[in-house]
Amino acid sequence: MEFHRLVIRGGVMVKRCLIIARFQPFHYGHLHVIEYCLGLYDEVIVVVGMASQSHTPENPFTAGERLEMIRRSLKWRGIDLSRIITVTLPTLEVSRTSVHYVKLYSPSFNAVATLNPIVKSMFMEEGYEVIEPPELNRDIYRGSYIRRLMIEDRDEWRELVPPPVAAFIDEINGVKRVKMLYSEKLPGYYTTA
Repeated sequence: MEFHRLVIRGGVMVKRCLIIARFQPFHYGHLHVIEYCLGLYDEVIVVVGMASQSHTPENPFTAGERLEMIRRSLKWRGIDLSRIITVTLPTLEVSRTSVHYVKLYSPSFNAVATLNPIVKSMFMEEGYEVIEPPELNRDIYRGSYIRRLMIEDRDEWRELVPPPVAAFIDEINGVKRVKMLYSEKLPGYYTTA
């Protein structure tokens, strides 16, 4: 194991796993991956990608709002927050240099959890252990699907996110924001929902 991947605290090696996503919004699929990784590693680094993007159809929520969703959900689930490290990454471009960029913004880690074949390949090429968490119905636990339900005034989106996320989205008038962003057809932005 290379030195930059060793995490020593109090003379004991700590195993850390990194998870990277946009969390637009944070949903049960994300929570499932975090819980899975906590079963295998001492700590989990949750990287909020595209942190510099907000108020666009693809990235309607700010980095701060996404961190709030994550924190409230983890507390609601009773997860020990001392085992969670959150990091914001200004962009989330997928290229070989991305690994170096992630390492600049993140504390040291031993492994990466991802289902994305490109991300998996990039980190494996750099010598990281890559694990594939069990899938949790990716047809519905997907940010683009959840945002589509919001646009269509279908309250089923609430069943796909932890209750604290739904409450927070209500607090910030998030559904109204998502609808406005998709209806405005802002120049330079496109939608996948």
